[in-house]
Amino acid sequence: MSGAKKALGEVRYRVSKLLALLQGDGQADRVVPPTGFTANLTLFTAGAMAFLAVFALALSLATGRVASRWSDELARSATLRISAPADQQAAQAARALEVLESTPGIASARQLSEEEQRELLAPWLGVDLPLEELPVPVLIEVVEGAGLDVAGLKARLAGEVPGAVYDDHSRWRAPLIRAASRLRLLGIVALALIATSTAAMITLAAGSALAANARVIATLRLVGAKDTYIARAFVRRFTQRALVGAAVGTSAAMLALAMLPRADTAGGFLTGLGFTGAGWLLPLVVPVLAAVTAFFATRAAALRTLRQVT
Repeated sequence: MSGAKKALGEVRYRVSKLLALLQGDGQADRVVPPTGFTANLTLFTAGAMAFLAVFALALSLATGRVASRWSDELARSATLRISAPADQQAAQAARALEVLESTPGIASARQLSEEEQRELLAPWLGVDLPLEELPVPVLIEVVEGAGLDVAGLKARLAGEVPGAVYDDHSRWRAPLIRAASRLRLLGIVALALIATSTAAMITLAAGSALAANARVIATLRLVGAKDTYIARAFVRRFTQRALVGAAVGTSAAMLALAMLPRADTAGGFLTGLGFTGAGWLLPLVVPVLAAVTAFFATRAAALRTLRQVT
């Protein structure tokens, strides 16, 4: 129980310090200029970086969803291609369908019609494709179920349907899985770069504000003010500015994403950019992270600059 009370006391202390930081100190806040270049720079930087962070997050999640969906669809489907002389294609196709229908783990199998094959080949060979005059293989669409022995099925097809080639799309799934993982990694890298840029700009703004108020700081020191007291005023003011700017930027980005077209089958990736369901709560973390970044960046800059100001 003593450990729980100690932990609870620590949480209360941290919360009280946070509330004190946000509420501010009227006397100490006079040290920090309420308006001007540094204030505008902090607000604009936090807002712009939050806007970019939300879009980077949305882009990473959207590309990951698309790659995962395509991978799942390919994992459940397969294609049986029959390349045989024209007089043997019908017989081999019928035999292949019999083999597939009698194989455990095959949910369904159907032969594509000439019209469907023509639609598949139209983007490459044109709409007026004469299939009857070309050696086009017979295609059978297969939907796999649970418990399918792919190796056993391929061996059976090789013995009973010599012209059949079973493609379970594994070579297509692997690049999609790699692409999804790399896109997520790129999203994390982009967010890290945005956070670093935000910290650098806020550090610059805080340093400029401290340097511009060197005389005021010297006067406060003469009356007994500690550097930690002065630094706390800058940390509080710049943290508040970063929080407000990031909240505005996040709101603008969420509004822009909400106005984009919704995802559909025809639109593909570009119309699926955004968040879904509870994912809309994820951007709300961005202003908090911006405030935390500003807190540590300003604190480090303030203490370093105050040691240099005489």
